[in-house]
Amino acid sequence: MGRGIVVSDFDIHVRKLVAWHFDPNTGSPFWLGKRTELGFDPIRDVQGAADLAMFPDVGAALRSVPAQELIPAGLSGKVFRVYESGGTTGAPKRIVDGDCRARMLEWARLRLIELGVPPSGNWLHLGPTGPHVAGTDVARHAAIGRGLFYAVDFDPRWVKNLLARGSAEVAEEYLQHLLDQGRTVLETQDISVLNATPPLLEAICSRPELYELVRAKVKAILWAGTSISPENLRQLDEVFFPDAVVAGVYGNSLMGVAPQRRRLDTDTHRCVFEPFPETTRLELVDEEGRQVGYGQRGRVRLHLLSEEMFLPNILERDSAVRVEPAPGGEVDGLADVQTYGELEDAQIIEGVY
Repeated sequence: MGRGIVVSDFDIHVRKLVAWHFDPNTGSPFWLGKRTELGFDPIRDVQGAADLAMFPDVGAALRSVPAQELIPAGLSGKVFRVYESGGTTGAPKRIVDGDCRARMLEWARLRLIELGVPPSGNWLHLGPTGPHVAGTDVARHAAIGRGLFYAVDFDPRWVKNLLARGSAEVAEEYLQHLLDQGRTVLETQDISVLNATPPLLEAICSRPELYELVRAKVKAILWAGTSISPENLRQLDEVFFPDAVVAGVYGNSLMGVAPQRRRLDTDTHRCVFEPFPETTRLELVDEEGRQVGYGQRGRVRLHLLSEEMFLPNILERDSAVRVEPAPGGEVDGLADVQTYGELEDAQIIEGVY
């Protein structure tokens, strides 16, 4: 590094993980196979976080690459699971996970407890399970607090398929079917935390008996999975569930989770998300790929660096407002996350997830 350049702990982490993923003894077949295509020497030329933009965006390749090729040789004895994205912008993308996600969840749990989410108790998940990592994440939250995990049959791709075909009426029937399942759980079980998508939370508020069940039983409501407008979020927090903790978690299969941070007196947004500082950076960039200023909206660009997965320079489907780090914090915050409106060759349908 040149004189006057500050080397951060994350820069050191970047160099360590680049060396790991491009060493023939420890790297994955996927990245080792791409080394000759890069046009630069990653071990020599990538010296910190600022250099991660040199890598190509391999997000599209994750739709078709055999998952075995993503597993680093240095972790060949570890048990991995395969998870898929929701398929909002096309065929699902796949990642592999051993225990990195679990470590991230332990950190996220402490952040949620700071917001007032009960440290123990049972969780009801009105969201996808199946190949989606969201269900596993919520189950881990419940298990760490020695609570039980309740789920419903939830297929977000079917709803998106219905909406793409113009079958909005059938999609609404499916949404009500999901709520019926949730009501069955709430009527008979003790539930402390409800994890649901914004469309389902808004639908709960329009069903009086179900709404009263949630208000009477649930101590904390977590929303995730789709965007929500600032006004609808305000109403959920202040009007519909004033006695419960209402908090958001931004995330997806590729990046992991970025829970809402504790609100600061200086925050102009009701909800500000922060990613896991150990492995993740979320940059907000303009159409030229340059980071936008604080208070400005940009498209989300992901850099995820763990021993298990190396995902630099991934442009996400979302946009957000860049927020300064909290005092003593290491990472920028993100606020008012919305679907990025200029994706080419992609029909964006959020549906219920």
